[in-house]
Amino acid sequence: MTRRGGVDPTAEIVDRLLALPPRDRLAAIRVMTPAQRREFRDRWAAWAHDGQLAPPGDWRVWLIRAGRGFGKTRAGAEWLGALARATPDGRFALVGATVDDVRRVMIEGPSGLIALAREHEPLDWQASAGVVRWPNGARATLYAATAPEKLRGPEHHHAWCDELGKWGRGGEAAWDNLMLTMRLGARPRVLVTTTPRPTRLMRRVMALPGVVETHGRTADNPHLPASFVAAMAETYAGTMLGRQELEGELIDEVAGALWTRGLIEARRVRVVPDAVRVVVGVDPPAGVGGDACGVVAVALGGDGRGYVLEDASVVGATPEGWARAVAACAARRGADRVVAEKNQGGEMVRTTLLAADAALPVRLVHASRGKAARAEPVAALYEAGKVWHAGAFPALEDELCGLQAGGGYEGPGRSPDRADALVWALTELMLGRRGAAAIRGL
Repeated sequence: MTRRGGVDPTAEIVDRLLALPPRDRLAAIRVMTPAQRREFRDRWAAWAHDGQLAPPGDWRVWLIRAGRGFGKTRAGAEWLGALARATPDGRFALVGATVDDVRRVMIEGPSGLIALAREHEPLDWQASAGVVRWPNGARATLYAATAPEKLRGPEHHHAWCDELGKWGRGGEAAWDNLMLTMRLGARPRVLVTTTPRPTRLMRRVMALPGVVETHGRTADNPHLPASFVAAMAETYAGTMLGRQELEGELIDEVAGALWTRGLIEARRVRVVPDAVRVVVGVDPPAGVGGDACGVVAVALGGDGRGYVLEDASVVGATPEGWARAVAACAARRGADRVVAEKNQGGEMVRTTLLAADAALPVRLVHASRGKAARAEPVAALYEAGKVWHAGAFPALEDELCGLQAGGGYEGPGRSPDRADALVWALTELMLGRRGAAAIRGL
């Protein structure tokens, strides 16, 4: 590296690049010399986004639970590489779902240990032995969740675990055996980089005392092409796959649920045939500033199927506020009926709605059974392929997947208000009085 008058020109250029917006920075990188690119790459702490840098404090397990493209692998490789360079003769564990996953992603991948090694500190990758060695004597050993017994016996200073959600049947044994090996040095630490999946091991790790969690989305990485982020959002936003793989959400399935994530995903469409009829279902809140007012619009298509068009529910609104939301939704969708539960408020519900729009075609209904019992015949319509979602409605779908056969509710919030509004609307639209013996139209 050439220096002129005590000033490092390459470092100066890199510092200026770091101040540029991401798009301009990428354009500038393309015209760098190889030496300049290497120095820019090696200044990881300066240009990494916040979610990729180790948190402060005396933690034992750092969990990066994030969507694809967040930069989890890069964060893991940089973290472990820095520890290896600072710990002569250090012992580290690299653990993935399979041997191939560790080799292909954590070691040989474009953001793996070999690709990020410093030019003056080349790594010695002994594939047959499953060991990566640094020039200072530090070494990282490859392990797989499919062979948890291999984690019996060795000792480690630190460990990097990748894609915990894929660890499968041997995952818990591999984790337990790994934690028993973390006994070298003053502060053994484990980094877990993963896209979340609702496995028992994932829940265990998330619930560990003192675990430090970084939760991130694909869109949080400023170095990704904007076109890629936009395309993924357009295709998958709000779907179960998108929420898990892009947003980094842990989406659980509730035991005995009337709706499952898989069922709803299989009932998703983009195009709705011409509507024969539109109904808006309303589940009014019991008071002001409490539960949401469920407002859901559904349509009967010319093909005889029901289609969920919109979740227009509002939270924390006054009676006048949620009534205006109902009226606006009915107007947007050209509804010929508004069905509202009258258990909370009686005739005041009708009065409130008509005050917002005197022309609203309101019908009040009374519920003599619980929400889950009313939902069962509607869930059966989904099973039969008679109801489809025209788009993604994450908050509504979370509530549907929390309703359990037999009357339980394990979803978000105190009450499934959005789900109940959908049930009222689809009962009116597709079942009528035949499918709801306990619903008395008034």
